[in-house]
Amino acid sequence: MRKKLKGFNYPFSLESNSQNLKFDIVIFNNNSYKNNNFTFLNLSKKFDKIDWNYSKFGKLWTYNLTYFDYINQKDISKEEGLKLIYDFIDNIDSIKDGLEPYPISLRIINWIKFLSRFEIKDKKIENSLYAQSYILYDNLEYHLLGNHLLENGFALFFAGIYFEDKKLLNKAKEILKSELNEQILDDGGHFELSPMYHQIIFYRLLDSINLLKSNNLNILLEFLEKKASLMPSWLKNITFENGEIPLFNDSANKIAPTSNELFKYASNLKLKTQNLKLNSSGYRKIKKQNYECIVDIGKIGPDYIPGHAHADTFNFELYIKNKPFIVDTGISTYETNQRRNIERSSFSHNTVEINNTNSSEVWGSFRVANRAEVFDIDIKNDTISAKHNGYKKFGIYHTREWKFQENKIIIKDSLNKKADAIFRLHFHPSIKKETIIQKIICNSEIKIRNYLYADEFNKLQTALMIEIKFEKELKVEIEI
Repeated sequence: MRKKLKGFNYPFSLESNSQNLKFDIVIFNNNSYKNNNFTFLNLSKKFDKIDWNYSKFGKLWTYNLTYFDYINQKDISKEEGLKLIYDFIDNIDSIKDGLEPYPISLRIINWIKFLSRFEIKDKKIENSLYAQSYILYDNLEYHLLGNHLLENGFALFFAGIYFEDKKLLNKAKEILKSELNEQILDDGGHFELSPMYHQIIFYRLLDSINLLKSNNLNILLEFLEKKASLMPSWLKNITFENGEIPLFNDSANKIAPTSNELFKYASNLKLKTQNLKLNSSGYRKIKKQNYECIVDIGKIGPDYIPGHAHADTFNFELYIKNKPFIVDTGISTYETNQRRNIERSSFSHNTVEINNTNSSEVWGSFRVANRAEVFDIDIKNDTISAKHNGYKKFGIYHTREWKFQENKIIIKDSLNKKADAIFRLHFHPSIKKETIIQKIICNSEIKIRNYLYADEFNKLQTALMIEIKFEKELKVEIEI
């Protein structure tokens, strides 16, 4: 059968020749499947007959259904995995979202890992996989770039090696060299500035290195190891002592492998890592005996693809004695709706909102118009200060200064002229009103309100936030 995409008819099966590969899974994927019951993004659906186009939970859920991460969860059997793959192939002519380039990319990697792990040689699967690889090859996501194009490159890398196909492999090399040079910053961070996506890309790099080393291959190995060597340093710097990541930009828990899992994976591969300080990514971390604080004084994301960025300039997270205290409000959805707008807004971050307007103009699900630029950064001893121009249309520039003492953090916000400004702090759901009253000190009136905290997709918890109105200058102290 054939599928028409972008005006072309593509076959769903191509005669192929694959090589026997070894792949030992170090990090098993999350348990999301059992007996035709699929759970993704905290939403579950049990099928009598799998509907690969099931859309009632939104497109991201449908994507997850077709990624096939679950065939590489620890408890799945060879027979169960094969049954699921066969079912997908038998229905491929009717599949819609699952034949877009991004889900094809993840599926290629997952199928090859599964086939290699169980030493499976199956012509029906291989011919389908080969055909999907060429659908991907002809529909690479140059229009989206970023992590999407990088995932395309990793998938073609796996497919090119598995099928010993020079055309696929050469395109993979081209993409990986170009995009990894572009996307991995000097301090090791991923340029979309999301700790979650950093974990995902690092995981993909480690899988690629694993594939090469397990099969005594040297294809791009030195380059991939060099890029991978930068990433754990940033991840160690950005991860809190208890192993959790700040939920900056589009980040959520239980999507990517944890930092500790990735560190162990890198160690297992004997990856040499570099020791770098946070710099070009725009984040800074301050550690004292009783607290850790990570602040954002950088760009909101890459200039040409800020789709995973939020209007969060000068946001920060604070952990006290290894427990979350002031937090990013997180994300619960990628759907185009009011919830997505709220979660990306300045209202939802630990910063200052002026004239009821976002500091960067986020819109749609993944779009940004005018965005804040940070300048006049000054870091010395235990003080960080910076200025941004996100409100320049009002002729306003916002300066924030943090002073980090052993038992206190002092935040000073100042505007160059009077405006209707609101300072907000969002607290973890475990934090009670009495604790907030005790630890937050300010001469102005503090209002305590509820907000919805989302540390995972489709999971909202009621928590407390404070609002402080001011016109030009404000000083707030946080007692540790």
